[in-house]
Amino acid sequence: MKTKTPQDIRILNLAEPVAAELGLEIVRVRVLSGKRARLQIMADRPDNAIDVEDCARLSRGISGALETEDPISGEFDLEVSSPGIDRPLTTLPHFARWEGNEAKIELDRLADGRKRFRGILAGVEGENVLLDADGEEDTTLIPFDWITDAKLVLTDALIEANLKARAEAPATTEGDE
Repeated sequence: MKTKTPQDIRILNLAEPVAAELGLEIVRVRVLSGKRARLQIMADRPDNAIDVEDCARLSRGISGALETEDPISGEFDLEVSSPGIDRPLTTLPHFARWEGNEAKIELDRLADGRKRFRGILAGVEGENVLLDADGEEDTTLIPFDWITDAKLVLTDALIEANLKARAEAPATTEGDE
């Protein structure tokens, strides 16, 4: 779910080594079309405390690879950002990390007669996401491979958890890499 197209995958393969050197994780890659294409790369730190300088370093780091490999025909704008508070969930560990928070999940097939679910993340079990879905008594087990889109829902509890995590994150100083 970090990518949707073969072009996105190619760009992810260029960006991930650069991000890893900077201690970052690529959360999602999307090439958005329009009059001028826009390459959107979302990244984060393991402690969810990415800042503007991290984004700038990643942008500078991958620009050369993008120019050399030329994965996008024509001109494009590069946008490197944090995933935000109501972040997309793109890997199985994300669902475990954000357990206890509300999420929206969309599937590529019907499960229990629907493709869209909303509820509280209840962790992971093997290759499955556990969700206490709205209106359901039992915890729903969703195969990770069936998920096409998932994101956290912006709630007061999520904002509070995010503020707490940022307060507990180790301080960085200019020049730290």
